[in-house]
Amino acid sequence: MKTIAAVLIETGKSLVLAELDIPALKPGQVLVEIKFSGVCHTQVMECRGHRGEDRYLPHCLGHEGSGIVCDLGTGITKIRAGDRVILSWIKGSGADVPGTVYRWGSRNVNSGAITTFSRYSVISENRLTAVPGVLPMHNVALLGCAVPTGMGAVINTANPNPGQSLAVFGTGGIGLCAIAGAAIAGCNPIIAIDTRQNKLKLAQQMGAMHCINATGVNPVEELNRICPGGVDFAIEATGRPEVMLQALYSVRNQGGIVVVVGNAREGERLELDPKQLNLGKQLRGTWGGDNLPDRDFPRYCELLSAGKLNLGPLSSSIYRLDEINQAIDDLEAGRVTRPLIDMAVG
Repeated sequence: MKTIAAVLIETGKSLVLAELDIPALKPGQVLVEIKFSGVCHTQVMECRGHRGEDRYLPHCLGHEGSGIVCDLGTGITKIRAGDRVILSWIKGSGADVPGTVYRWGSRNVNSGAITTFSRYSVISENRLTAVPGVLPMHNVALLGCAVPTGMGAVINTANPNPGQSLAVFGTGGIGLCAIAGAAIAGCNPIIAIDTRQNKLKLAQQMGAMHCINATGVNPVEELNRICPGGVDFAIEATGRPEVMLQALYSVRNQGGIVVVVGNAREGERLELDPKQLNLGKQLRGTWGGDNLPDRDFPRYCELLSAGKLNLGPLSSSIYRLDEINQAIDDLEAGRVTRPLIDMAVG
């Protein structure tokens, strides 16, 4: 059996569509027909070489998606053939199989435990979660990274009480989901900060009560006008060290918490005044929103089914697989928030 996949041959170069031979499944592996794949800034960084040396070239990409289970390796217990599934880089229960190797003519093409820029992919069991049949598959794809990382950073890592204030720096896919999480948690006010007006408009649709365009203004000063003394929580979702500092300066003394979600480029460093920590502020990291997929993903599905989670603002930019490089370019340039690749078209 074969699959068409977008393969990274060399960093700094466009992805190449290749017809790959699918190997026999190992114990704990699952063959999934991909329906939709999200495109994340992590893939932009990988393609551009901003994550350091890439020792696995050529390789497949993509770490969030939706699909249907086609075939099972031995030992699979949590899913069955025909199941509709979330594909996520975040590990859940089940077998943890490091990856597989496809063949492209005479060449090997590496793949991690999950890759989604392909029509069919071999996936480790613990990167899959079954979902109800009523959910639209383009929305299900966003449950693999954007939703759990953004919402989880608020609900799991920050853990605000209703009525506490929260600011989100960066309103891409992760930031918009953080705003949605803040709204569900009952935060008030919810403040969005970005440099692009089109993204701030989407932030309002997701639940932001105030929007700050940081172009030409000091966002910390603007935040203090809205919340004198600083906000209770700040979520940093840009990956830029200077914005991480702005987030730290924006939270209140004696209890303000910053959660850093964004990935900085390889080699970048964060330098801060330790006095900010002496003031009683906390700087926290998060691993994908600190989710446990078997616990948290069903909750996100329920919120989506009940209409309490609106993913419309994130799921409007649909591309074909042969438009993958355009999707990556558009995401990098800020023209879209979360590109989705529809494997059924093109």
